[in-house]
Amino acid sequence: MKKLLSLIAVSFVLSTGLSAVAHAAGEPAKTTQQTKMGACNKEAEGKKGDERKAFMKQCLSAKAEAPAQQTKMKTCNVEAKGKKGDERKAFMKECLSK
Repeated sequence: MKKLLSLIAVSFVLSTGLSAVAHAAGEPAKTTQQTKMGACNKEAEGKKGDERKAFMKQCLSAKAEAPAQQTKMKTCNVEAKGKKGDERKAFMKECLSK
């Protein structure tokens, strides 16, 4: 029983120590949802009550637009159907550089 309690105590100390080291190394990376929340909060400044609540609901549920490069890649991939090897590689390079 003493060994078990000692093991639990050591595990707790190590886990809290490692957690403190991780936070001391820098701020943990924000998730996409946290980033979105911050952006929506900035946009919602000045709004109060139900208006703010409705705005935040709409803002947080909105899908992010695909970056231009992703959209371009999808378009070029569709246009490159049927091409293979060096021909496809050359086409994709030209298409993506437009």
